[in-house]
Amino acid sequence: MTRIDLSEWTRAGEGGQGVAYVHKSEKRLAKLFNPGFNADFAFKEFEVARVAYDLGVPTPEPYRLITDGERVGTEYELIEHKRSFCRIISEEPERMEEISLRFARAARELHQIKADTTRLPSMKARMQAFYAQDGIAPDFFVRRINSLLEQIPDTPYCLHGDMQIGNIITDGKRTLWIDIGQAAYGAPEWDLGLCWRICHITDAKMTDYLFHLKPEQMEQHWNIFGPAYFGVPAEEMGPQIQRLLPYVVIKVAYMRSITYHEPISEEIANRILGMLA
Repeated sequence: MTRIDLSEWTRAGEGGQGVAYVHKSEKRLAKLFNPGFNADFAFKEFEVARVAYDLGVPTPEPYRLITDGERVGTEYELIEHKRSFCRIISEEPERMEEISLRFARAARELHQIKADTTRLPSMKARMQAFYAQDGIAPDFFVRRINSLLEQIPDTPYCLHGDMQIGNIITDGKRTLWIDIGQAAYGAPEWDLGLCWRICHITDAKMTDYLFHLKPEQMEQHWNIFGPAYFGVPAEEMGPQIQRLLPYVVIKVAYMRSITYHEPISEEIANRILGMLA
């Protein structure tokens, strides 16, 4: 792991898990996780990102592990003149349909990339390992999650791991996935379930902070993206969404834990399971 001098970098933005910096003289982007993320987590994310890049997932090249002495993170190729899909929709809302359809095509293409299952982790196995840890959630919740996991198939195709319109960019020539450190292989429902959940967050401050959009815009995006991805009319999306809900429940609890670094309370566990009712 290489120590960087932040005086050589300019803060470029932040998200739910960390802060991004751009090098002042070189085409490099640094992502430093918030305090609390340990080096092992950063190392695993870097290795996964590197494998995904090698497999042909369109993504900026991951260069090396870094630290500023307190936080840990990863250094990537800098894509100049880029905008995320959510930024485009925010700045040019009349392009909502175009961008949402492009997102659907990019997601389908990603999910057709054959994974090297000896190098890329299984999302199902990652979730099983997570829920095997002591003290991360109430016992009744873990038992229900494990029951759901037993019924979930593995398929040998690439997943983003955190698929949403803030994690895909374009420089006008290329479309690239970013924040690929949660990549894995498995059923596409893992990605689609997380995307559905994110598009239905009702907290206006959160959606503005994370995506520069209003909750109704995020829902509108899903209403275009979902039917385009599945190839069904909007009025027939009900069964597709029901199929996603077990993946939503499993992944929401996982993402909450790795973001906030605290056990899932009984109240939160019941609220999450309520999505299956």
